[in-house]
Amino acid sequence: MSANKYNRILLKLSGEALEGTQEYGIDPEQVLAYAKEIKEVVALGVEVAIVIGGGNIYRGSVAERTGMDRVQGDYMGMLATVINSMAIQSGLESMGVETRVMSGLQINQVCEPFIRRRALRHLEKGRVVILGAGTGNPYFTTDSAASLRAIEISADVVLKGTRVDGVYTADPEKDPNAVKYEVVTVDDVMKKGLKIMDMTAFTLCKENKLPIIVFDMNKPGNLVNLVKGDKVGTLVTM
Repeated sequence: MSANKYNRILLKLSGEALEGTQEYGIDPEQVLAYAKEIKEVVALGVEVAIVIGGGNIYRGSVAERTGMDRVQGDYMGMLATVINSMAIQSGLESMGVETRVMSGLQINQVCEPFIRRRALRHLEKGRVVILGAGTGNPYFTTDSAASLRAIEISADVVLKGTRVDGVYTADPEKDPNAVKYEVVTVDDVMKKGLKIMDMTAFTLCKENKLPIIVFDMNKPGNLVNLVKGDKVGTLVTM
């Protein structure tokens, strides 16, 4: 019997998280730091799926503001997430962690197509499954993709790794008087306009009673402590 509170997780990371100390792109040291944290969780027997954004390379939502077709821009953003997925894969495999990158788009030379049963089989075999290209459809964010994939693979929880240690009444990086929530309901998040995930992502989680935990991924040990059941970050209940 596992001593972990969560045995199958969906870890959502922002693309900007991979920038590290750089202004854009991928910082290899940051990739390895995340890989080390993920490896420790895998060593506990936890099944791990990862969805990562592409904002460090390109954001599809920027397309319309620059005169580009939104759909074209969204596909470019999806490809950016595949690049980030390959970077995380490289970091993990350099540490001996077996992985598979699965994509919502067909890019057979570098990753498998997302097939639910195949993803489940990889997880059962202890492989980290990195899910790129969002949902494979324009107009959906990687937050929505994270919620959807978490539901499809029957994850116990969505863990949203950020630069802050939870959900606050305001942006703690801008407002020194912001107060942290230990627990908050999804209804309160929507009413108060707290910017955590988009409405589609929240709706999917709410309808499927899938909890979300927002936490500081940059603090070593947080991820391991979370899966063991320690109080880390903010729990968003449904």
